[in-house]
Amino acid sequence: MSKPVQSRQSENADPHEQYNPVPRIVIVVILALLTWAVYYIVSAQPNSSPRLGDQRPLAVLAPAPVSASADGKQLYANACVACHQATGQGLPGVFPPLADSEWVKGEPAVLTQLVLHGINGPITVKGQKYEGAMPAFAEQFSNAELAAVLSFIRHEWGNDVEAITPELVAQARAASVDRSQPWQGEQELQGWIAAQ
Repeated sequence: MSKPVQSRQSENADPHEQYNPVPRIVIVVILALLTWAVYYIVSAQPNSSPRLGDQRPLAVLAPAPVSASADGKQLYANACVACHQATGQGLPGVFPPLADSEWVKGEPAVLTQLVLHGINGPITVKGQKYEGAMPAFAEQFSNAELAAVLSFIRHEWGNDVEAITPELVAQARAASVDRSQPWQGEQELQGWIAAQ
């Protein structure tokens, strides 16, 4: 008996890579970028002259002393606007208004103490009672900065009363230098002021 002959089925040829060189333009662009990168690194030494960067003198770039440039509006925007709002109207029932407030337009020493040490507890503003907490700013602001922000709110939103000076803030700070806690409501603050 003879074996049956198996037919060979042809298999696909093994894949092979064709000759596809990288285009010359791509090689030229890559070489140009590498050349530029090496030149930039060599020429931009951090200790070299500022000819590649800002050419203003250092005296112009130095910040001015805070006491000479305290900007009450900017300080208010950074520290107070979140609660008392840009309009000075506060948030009804939550944060008291500064616009036409008897506390803002009243005795400068009272307002200064209020901002220096903050207040926890009841305070009545424009006939409405508020129960909240105002943080102390004695540590965050210098006398000149406190005077600037207090003067700003005393001249804004229809408040038209005299400015507060850094000297007045310094006196208020010295008068309550031993105080480390916020005022516990308006009664304590007014009582302390009356006793002075």
